[in-house]
Amino acid sequence: MDEQRSRPEDERPVDPEYRVFPKSWGAEYIAAGEVRFRLWASGIETLNLRLIDEEVPMTAMGDGWWELLATNVAPGTPYAFVLPDGRHVPDPAGRALKSDVHGPSLVVDPTAYRWKNRGWTGRPWSEAVVYEIHVGTFTDEGTFAAAAARLPALADLGVTVVQLMPVAAFGGKRGWGYDGVLLYTPHPSYGSPDDMKAFIDAAHGLGLMVMLDVVYNHLGLDGNHLQVYAPDLFMAEGTPWGPRPDVSRKPMRDLIAENALYWLEEFALDGLRFDAVDRIEDADSDEHFVEELALLIRKTLPGRHVHLVVEDSRNMTALHERSEDNAVRLYDAVWNDGYHHLIHAWATGEHVGHFKVFAQNFWPRIAKTLATGFAIQGERIEGKGDALVGEPSGHLPPVTFINFLQNHDQIGNRGRGDRLWSLIDPDLAERLMAILLLAPQIPMLFMGDEFRSRGRFFFFSDYPPDLDQNSPEDRLREAKAFGTEDLELQEIRDPNDLETFIASKLDWEEAETERGMVSRTICRDLIEKRKRHLMPLLADVGGGVGLVLMAEEGRLAIDWQLGEHRWQLRANFSDEIATLPPVHGATIHAMPPEAQSDIRDLSRFPAASLIVACG
Repeated sequence: MDEQRSRPEDERPVDPEYRVFPKSWGAEYIAAGEVRFRLWASGIETLNLRLIDEEVPMTAMGDGWWELLATNVAPGTPYAFVLPDGRHVPDPAGRALKSDVHGPSLVVDPTAYRWKNRGWTGRPWSEAVVYEIHVGTFTDEGTFAAAAARLPALADLGVTVVQLMPVAAFGGKRGWGYDGVLLYTPHPSYGSPDDMKAFIDAAHGLGLMVMLDVVYNHLGLDGNHLQVYAPDLFMAEGTPWGPRPDVSRKPMRDLIAENALYWLEEFALDGLRFDAVDRIEDADSDEHFVEELALLIRKTLPGRHVHLVVEDSRNMTALHERSEDNAVRLYDAVWNDGYHHLIHAWATGEHVGHFKVFAQNFWPRIAKTLATGFAIQGERIEGKGDALVGEPSGHLPPVTFINFLQNHDQIGNRGRGDRLWSLIDPDLAERLMAILLLAPQIPMLFMGDEFRSRGRFFFFSDYPPDLDQNSPEDRLREAKAFGTEDLELQEIRDPNDLETFIASKLDWEEAETERGMVSRTICRDLIEKRKRHLMPLLADVGGGVGLVLMAEEGRLAIDWQLGEHRWQLRANFSDEIATLPPVHGATIHAMPPEAQSDIRDLSRFPAASLIVACG
């Protein structure tokens, strides 16, 4: 039966007004009132479907598939699959839930939502200024609808991409989302599928792209019923966070590949960020799943700007190599953790855990990262033995690398949930923000960065009491790895405590303080300068464009040849006056402004100064 299903690339183009992606798993309307229910469950001998209050046997179709065609099924009808032991489980590819991941799914008509911005096709990646949010803590309400009301402020700031932390349904009411178990279901606490579509639609109306963080390297522990009736779809060895899907098995490969296409087509998302792709194992396939998935998405969705980003700790370039015409073949970009680690280690003086490797030889390394991409490009580092880590990356375009000063991981895993802005002085913060937003790499902000929020963001969850996860000892070890060396066990907050979640809510009143408004004005100004002067030069930029002129104690001089224009950064982070290579062309940004004439005419840089110029 599996061989007979149509491949996604054979489907007719999606009607932009009635977007629907036909899945091979789960409940699908195939005609008015007619729903086909389909599940792969090789580990059982019988399977029933409970539809409202009636239980009906499903038919074994061979190769592990079970199927049932039901008529007169209205949208909103609850249903669940009934296992031989009487257990009721939700649809692993269901679009909505009645309550939570342990209850029934709901039949959804995906064509019911009427898209307003049907002509939207996205924006080029060169225009990306990314803003990462967690839906549950971005507003007090913690919903898609409340988040949508904040979108005009982000558009006014100059953000062009809103990146959602994972929304796939997970156990409990609150969590970061990296323990999702129902990959197709927006988490009920955030709102309905139509609420999520309305959020995306509103963003498009403001010129904002929306990307979604998806997790395919593992499934969560609470509510992962799929592992009960289809255990052979998971690998024997899991991850530290949950069981690892076996993507070499076709049903699982299809479940995940279709999930990516489902989000992109049915929800009109502009891209996906793939969590920890280095943890997706697929050694036996002719083409690794991570590569095959990107090719499938590119083939299936022509005519739209669809952006694919990975998190990958290996510092490898294979997923990002460009075609001869400089076109993206697989993935647009990668989160550049090394940039963050270098900046954090230097700016805060925290040299333990993840930052230990980045605590030495700082200035040449940060210059290399800004000029050529990865911080580690084929080096032996402590804890990795004789193996070389990373690969040379200077041949890739600078827009391949997403740089950031912090993100959900780097704040929430610190134990105290403290942000960078509470660890460094405001002048240094402004200079670091200027380099982030005016370097040719793609910049990413974490929610609240624009007003330099000092609010806490913790790791939080809502696990059942019998689930042995996140002991204080485990959280303490994690915190020390993220630099909080002086943290004591008694300071560790209980992730399951509701107050931990509430304390992580973004405080929008902070944005209205004098400090918040000044910070936001500075951020908006920097993004506007990026939009006006830098973005046009990045439209078709290739690799090999960065050149380090100087990288000594506190002094940086870097040029990027962007087509016919030379983009120039000079910075003096030392406490003394310094002489740096001169700049040529127009001044884009200078700090402090009153030092601009000395900087340009004499190459005389006072302490704590910088200039960005274009010639």
